[in-house]
Amino acid sequence: MDSKMHLQPWWLLPISLLLQLSNLKNWANAAPQVPCYFIFGDSLSDSGNNNNLKTLAKVNYRPYGIDFPKGPTGRFSNGRNVQDAIVELLGFEEYMPPFAKSEKKNILQGVNYASGASGILDETGSLMGARVPMSIQIRNHKTIIARIRKILRNDSSTEKLLRQCIYSIQIGSNDFVNNYFKPNFYNSSHGYSLSEFATMLVRQFAHQIKKVHAAKLGPVVIESSVFIIQSHAVTENNTRFGTESILLMPLMC
Repeated sequence: MDSKMHLQPWWLLPISLLLQLSNLKNWANAAPQVPCYFIFGDSLSDSGNNNNLKTLAKVNYRPYGIDFPKGPTGRFSNGRNVQDAIVELLGFEEYMPPFAKSEKKNILQGVNYASGASGILDETGSLMGARVPMSIQIRNHKTIIARIRKILRNDSSTEKLLRQCIYSIQIGSNDFVNNYFKPNFYNSSHGYSLSEFATMLVRQFAHQIKKVHAAKLGPVVIESSVFIIQSHAVTENNTRFGTESILLMPLMC
């Protein structure tokens, strides 16, 4: 790695710091600690965006949701997912609505754009059917910003609101498990070595993060597994799994 490459962390908020909010005990009657929370990601964060898509990656049926108050909602879980827990820790009374069901003023406290089977690359997860890749999630966020402007009727009020929000991005695992490691269906492993693919992936992810941050937004929370990529060394006769810290590209605005 080039010794000159380094991350610019001043606008990134590690998720571990966010989870320290759990030390605050007066959530019940307090206002949310931030005005809004926007979520980008895959099935670990999806709350129902795939429900009406033609895809195998949908879970709006039992036994999914059997321990969730509203039953099956499209969460890839029997109950809450990690984003729901964070939303509660931040003090919100309602979970962020999925983009597919966002309407009227329920978008002012945030929206969930995450989609099961999606990835950093547009083609990732295509074997499963329809999904909303990161590039489209960013486009959907721009749509929401436009709708917020109409609600607030003031550009400066919209910018002030968005700068106080938190933006969570959890994505990248499908680019390996539902792309690179399925050579019979995707060409990525034929054209790239593992390290080359990881470099390209982080480069693309950096470009996407800059797009999210370009609107002069608030802190961006990125799950550490996106930066510390699980490096899977595959040999002809066996597969061994290990972890390698890969901080490949400078993420500068």
